[in-house]
Amino acid sequence: MSAHATPIPMISHPCGALSGQAEVPGDKSISHRALILGALCVGETVIAGLLEGEDVLATAQAMRDFGAEVTRDKDGTWHVNGVGVGGFAEPATVIDCGNAGTGVRLIMGAMATQPITATFTGDASLNSRPMARVTDPLALFGARALGRSGGRLPMTIEGARAPVPVRYTVPVPSAQVKSAVLLAGLNAPGETVVIEKEATRDHTERMLAGFGAEIAVDDAEEGRVITLKGRPELAPQTIAVPRDPSSAAFPVCAALIVPGSDVRVPGIGLNPTRAGLFETLREMGADLSYENQREEGGEPVADLRARYSPDMTGIEVPPARAASMIDEYPILSVVAANATGDTVMRGVKELRVKESDRIEAMARGLRANGVEVEDGEDWWIVKGCGAGQVPGGATVETFLDHRIAMSFLCLGMAAKSPVALDDGAPVATSFPIFEPLMAGLGADIRRQG
Repeated sequence: MSAHATPIPMISHPCGALSGQAEVPGDKSISHRALILGALCVGETVIAGLLEGEDVLATAQAMRDFGAEVTRDKDGTWHVNGVGVGGFAEPATVIDCGNAGTGVRLIMGAMATQPITATFTGDASLNSRPMARVTDPLALFGARALGRSGGRLPMTIEGARAPVPVRYTVPVPSAQVKSAVLLAGLNAPGETVVIEKEATRDHTERMLAGFGAEIAVDDAEEGRVITLKGRPELAPQTIAVPRDPSSAAFPVCAALIVPGSDVRVPGIGLNPTRAGLFETLREMGADLSYENQREEGGEPVADLRARYSPDMTGIEVPPARAASMIDEYPILSVVAANATGDTVMRGVKELRVKESDRIEAMARGLRANGVEVEDGEDWWIVKGCGAGQVPGGATVETFLDHRIAMSFLCLGMAAKSPVALDDGAPVATSFPIFEPLMAGLGADIRRQG
């Protein structure tokens, strides 16, 4: 089910004021984890609000391939009848994760301490991404990985037949690596300990606790110490997935840069490990407010209201904030292009190994559209043109990356001339309703050819 076989060229024209309510899809990170943890329970987990993008659907199919029963009702409610911790069956087919970097790494973790073998592949983008950051710590449990040079997919993982618990310090901030190790630790005896020097999104810890795992999080001199007791019996849950802050970023940021806009985005998850973009936007002078703040399923939630903000100024984004907004730097750079002054982003080398090299992809596309960008291995600077002053007019390459595609479609809404994409098909991996949702707000996005 690898996506993007047929490119879909798109063009985004300058548009009038965006207005209305943007009901973005469910959170991708929580959707992946809900399916995987549901499959590791005994009994039925019920999930409402699951993101039905290609990435998450690939994870749902993978859980079926490992023996769980995964079904969807007509009303969009999902049911996962799990096989229990350690109960995965050996899949009869190759696990195709499409474009889902989160999905493949978490699934590898979940199966790595079970006595089975599985082969993983994906689309051209996923197969170019390094997996050693996950397979190296999984080897400490006793798992073995055989892939292409550079630790890339397609890759076969041979699960540990006699797993041992692990104490592992994550070398760079990565929720995917942390989560893979914790999921592997579920079927290892004793206590698995993960130490992260900088906090990353904590959905895995919260959800493991919600499913009944014995997990503790402590702040120590060496960092954030997460201790998981292995071989629990996870209890099935009823989960309401909050709306995805990473998806909300696009209508929010578009509203900030398109004159006259006023957009409300309801029910957005504001977990503090995910909300760095919104904090950054407010520091830049964005008219962005939180309304109806509340808690749902253990996660903080609010309605976001974003209004056109012509007087935003560039700032230096604190490097410590990077982990809480790593997926949002591409769309932040679009806002920065419409601000005045320099927006400086440091401590962001993780962007180099996402679905694409996102620093390179955004720098190329912004330069082609008349925006000055400086970049290095671990930093980049966008020199703002000012509100409404981005020239636009170029066709950009998306490198099979959904966030690059959506970011440049938003740029075109506020530029002087339209901005075109070589391929908008990857948008479906995380935000399948992006086009009609933005059109409903007033955007002018067209498919070409």
